[in-house]
Amino acid sequence: MKITGVKAVYPRYQHVVPSWRTHFWQIVVQVETDVGAIGLGYGGGGVAGVEIVNRHYRELLIGKEVDSVDDVAGLWNYLYAESLPYGRKGLAIMALSGVDLALYDLLGKAADKPVYEVLGGARKSHIMAYATGPNSQAYRDYGFLHHKFPHRFTGDPADYESAVTAAANARQIYGSDARIMVDCYMSWDVEVTKRMAEILAEFNPYWYEDVLTPDDLPGQADLRTVAAPALIAGGEHEFTHHGFAGIARAGALGLWQPDITWCGGITAGRRIIDLARGAGVPVSPHRGAEVWGLHLIVASDWADFAEMHSDHINAQRDELWLDEPQVVDGYITPPDRPGFGVTLNEAML
Repeated sequence: MKITGVKAVYPRYQHVVPSWRTHFWQIVVQVETDVGAIGLGYGGGGVAGVEIVNRHYRELLIGKEVDSVDDVAGLWNYLYAESLPYGRKGLAIMALSGVDLALYDLLGKAADKPVYEVLGGARKSHIMAYATGPNSQAYRDYGFLHHKFPHRFTGDPADYESAVTAAANARQIYGSDARIMVDCYMSWDVEVTKRMAEILAEFNPYWYEDVLTPDDLPGQADLRTVAAPALIAGGEHEFTHHGFAGIARAGALGLWQPDITWCGGITAGRRIIDLARGAGVPVSPHRGAEVWGLHLIVASDWADFAEMHSDHINAQRDELWLDEPQVVDGYITPPDRPGFGVTLNEAML
């Protein structure tokens, strides 16, 4: 297949995730070919990511052939190299993620196979899911068996009490066998993490996520022993296998969480899992219950654990992708339709 068209669009969102403001949420990437097959991908970078795709990546991709996973990897390497002066991390890689996923969707649709079959076939039948958000009881009522709750430390001593209250509440609702996690979103520091590890130990948390900024690799490495047996998790704000190689060298994290729509797509995700395998570290992707990461979880040795964020559970939400798989009795399975198996809601474009 020869690529004849590449286009990115920023959807008309009504419910953007607050931390990403109005214009920096997810983009849609469409790749057209001379045989009529069209691939759709989901990337990051907001309106800036749209400009990168439409004004740079597009001119590099038009006329290129894509018929295999190796072809996609080659195009990834090409776009990465050409965007090095302003890329490597951040917006450019978020935009590249959308292109990469669109190419995988294209391969699946052209072969009439789901993406996990393009990747070599399913190695897991269904995946354990967990809900991320503040409403522990509501997610349990929806059928989730595991839960991650947010906790931001503001400097108020009462924040320690609120962490204990939230952890106790989650453990009571989900039971002793459930995995309970804490999302700190870069708001803790070393001393706060040490104290939290002491007062939350009785609730047996599975991991503490993003306790420090992603630049403080030595600090995170030091905290792994402090937090044990809980894991220090992170990686949603890291990019490509090059970035995760730095995490591996520093021994900074006990569990990696790349976001497939940000870190460089499935091509980067496959390279990241190779690194993780060598480092003996599990990988559980950020927002992994969305189809973009779910297909890779099923087709690889990524951990059998997929995150469903509250913005996919809330009653008030943007339904950009239709026919997304739902959690049933605590588990989720990717669609078996061609490509990623979802339909774009054209009304949002």
